[in-house]
Amino acid sequence: MTACLVDGGPRGPYGMRSWSRRKLAKASEGVGFWWHSIDLGEGVVTPGRKSAELLAGEWDALDLPDLAGKSVLDIGAWDGYFSFEAERRGAARVVALDHYVWSMDLPRQQQYWAECMEAGAVPGPYHERPDLWKPGELPGKAGFNTAHRCRGSKVEAVVGDFMTIDLDRLGTFDVVLFLGVLYHLRHPLLALERLARLTRELLVIETEAVALPGFEHHGFCEFFESNELNGDVSNWWAPNRRAVVGMCRAAGFGHVESRDDPAGHPPSREALHRYRLVVRARKGAPPGAGGAGSASPPPGG
Repeated sequence: MTACLVDGGPRGPYGMRSWSRRKLAKASEGVGFWWHSIDLGEGVVTPGRKSAELLAGEWDALDLPDLAGKSVLDIGAWDGYFSFEAERRGAARVVALDHYVWSMDLPRQQQYWAECMEAGAVPGPYHERPDLWKPGELPGKAGFNTAHRCRGSKVEAVVGDFMTIDLDRLGTFDVVLFLGVLYHLRHPLLALERLARLTRELLVIETEAVALPGFEHHGFCEFFESNELNGDVSNWWAPNRRAVVGMCRAAGFGHVESRDDPAGHPPSREALHRYRLVVRARKGAPPGAGGAGSASPPPGG
């Protein structure tokens, strides 16, 4: 595990550095590709593929508790929007963990993907292309580093593959964010078991999901052999709601709630439909656990 900590500095409102608008804009323009739209201060917002309004809606959909004084782990942090937002909302400690995106030359990856889509070709695995995959340089971390520096943030950056990183060294956290990651993993149940070891209070998962009318009481996953989902070869699964809830329970979470992400289109009642699902899993079951949104236990036999 490698910890990459970026220093702080003089800060303005909300902990941001007191930089001029011109300097902030220049810093933003120096990053070749932004996924998150992040407020750098002085009215400068990075030109993320995800808009500030969309990200704000995604944050609200997580329905997080008061983070004041909490420790937060953001797995798959990318440019760090959710890490910085947790810090802004008073978390005592925030750790941003990533490896896959941070190892990628994102402008080149985006160009390669667009060329493949135009040609009707399936992209090769990005991590097998030396022109795209540069874990020794971490070019995809440029956005996070820039936002961290401009905001004068104290978020801790940890470079590591979640599925292989030493969990004992990483430690445990009150709140763990696992947003847009589950469906990229070959072994989702193993990932949830590892998440259970890290989570003291609350795990929040946001994932691509699938719904099939008439099969709501069956747990299943749609499997993507290649680039069937959004043309992306790094996508493997779209689980249904019951599968995610059941896997969380099997991994050691006692109380699990699920809800549709309002920004991700709710499932259709007429045909197989993919959408975004938010699941909140807690250790232990409170009195009368179950509640609205929890799937019922499977029948015996």
